[in-house]
Amino acid sequence: MKHPVQPLYHDDQGTLRFKENKIVCFLLDAGPFDMNQLACMPFNNEDREQFAQLIGYSLCGFGELSYVSDETYNKAEKMKPVKKENEK
Repeated sequence: MKHPVQPLYHDDQGTLRFKENKIVCFLLDAGPFDMNQLACMPFNNEDREQFAQLIGYSLCGFGELSYVSDETYNKAEKMKPVKKENEK
């Protein structure tokens, strides 16, 4: 079963980002593991894709990650919200 794709939004700088999960971000920030340690652990690519979304990666940065499939990126790309004229 595939993980769901997180919703996307434009941040204050106008960057398109995945909606972060506050609990996941807290757990990452509080430790005991950092991103470098997690990168060395034997997680599958699908879990890594989901984790990047849950910590609020930008869509552009997400697309550059080696473990992100074209299928997942394209699905996210199709979900991006339309930017309103008054937004940055």
